[in-house]
Amino acid sequence: MAHVSERRPDPTPLRTRDTLTILTGTVLWAVALVVVLLVVRPADTRLVWTCVAGVGLGLFGLLYVRRRDARVRDTTPASGLSGSEPHSP
Repeated sequence: MAHVSERRPDPTPLRTRDTLTILTGTVLWAVALVVVLLVVRPADTRLVWTCVAGVGLGLFGLLYVRRRDARVRDTTPASGLSGSEPHSP
């Protein structure tokens, strides 16, 4: 007979700084774009378009994460207002 154990509760999610991480990556892609345009000056434009795509996706990521965080804040009940605690007169 197999050993069956109770399922442990899920761990609490880690709090991360997604906006800062995405912003850092976007800035690095923008710096790479400037370097490619001013220093490398490639005959093939794939490097330029790769940097442009990195900046564009980074800006999209910032928008997405900020909207997600706002949605999570709006759906999370305020602390101390759970409604299950008795109110004092």
